[in-house]
Amino acid sequence: MKQILIICLMLVGAFLPGQRTVACTGITLTAKDSAYLVARTIEWGGSELNSSYAIVPRGYKQRSYVPGYTLDGMAFEARYGYVGLSVEQKEFVVEGLNEAGLSAGLFYFPGYGKYEAYEESRKAQTITDFQLVSWILGSCATVEQVKEAVPGVHVVAIDPRASTVHWRFADASGRQIVLEIIDGKPCFYENSLGVLTNSPGFEWQLTNLNNYVNLFPGTTKPHQWGEVPVASFGSGSGFLGIPGDVTPPSRFVRAAFYQTTAPVQPTAQDAVRQGFQILNNFDIPIGVEFAAGEVPADIPSATQWTTVTDVRNRVLYYRTMYDSAIRYIDLSTIDFAHMVYYVAPLDQEKAQPFIPVSIGKRN
Repeated sequence: MKQILIICLMLVGAFLPGQRTVACTGITLTAKDSAYLVARTIEWGGSELNSSYAIVPRGYKQRSYVPGYTLDGMAFEARYGYVGLSVEQKEFVVEGLNEAGLSAGLFYFPGYGKYEAYEESRKAQTITDFQLVSWILGSCATVEQVKEAVPGVHVVAIDPRASTVHWRFADASGRQIVLEIIDGKPCFYENSLGVLTNSPGFEWQLTNLNNYVNLFPGTTKPHQWGEVPVASFGSGSGFLGIPGDVTPPSRFVRAAFYQTTAPVQPTAQDAVRQGFQILNNFDIPIGVEFAAGEVPADIPSATQWTTVTDVRNRVLYYRTMYDSAIRYIDLSTIDFAHMVYYVAPLDQEKAQPFIPVSIGKRN
């Protein structure tokens, strides 16, 4: 119990308003072979998130925590097997994919939204925000089923002092939605754009794109200002003025621009590589979120891991701040009916490997 309390307090520290924040950036890609992919980063510069992957079989039983850090909330059992990536504690899955082709992800949402207040009389129907992804992945096969299921439960914070989160769900049909809980009520938004970051709310982020109507791919043509000729110093001036900071609205604009201007790749694996390349632009180096001399953690990056999920082919790819090699879990190779629950750290070695180049002998 003491260990659980420590872990939960670490999470609360990470998600308290005004503290160093988690930043997440999500995009969506397709390929000419009909692959449909959702990709995202997760950031937290305050400490290592101790992330793991969990392979969860059908029939696996869990129970939700309730405020006070006791396992006294809603009991749920996995109808579908799934693979999930967790933070701090194996139960806190924040990104995953199930065998039916449903993807679910949690994104930080500070200062916006409001959950229900916890009531002990409703604990059997109560689930914490950090376990909603696990419950959905084990229970639902489609976005429509998510919309039907969520209003039947009471979502509360893992700790009343912590801030809120919002969620992205996508299924194999290519449909994607965002869930935000406002004044205790679930609000669903169709996400045809396929981009998500953090605060403010999703609808505001879409409206804010109108402030960047001038952006376009390519280079501005030379023209005259009166008698003075003006021309671009180099390529890319069509998106001169795109915001480059790491705030959620700026990342949303950049993600939308990079995603919508990216050429459609021929195959799923080509699109996977493209997804990681695009999300390179959202890596947050340690140091920029903190005042000089106040960096709290000795970790290589605030972007702790990045995933690209091939929803239709049921493959989850990831890389981490410790190892940029792309690893993957193919759900089609897993027998979810007969396996046992399995959890392991994302990295066996916490260091980027150096690979020597083999130099051939001279003739």
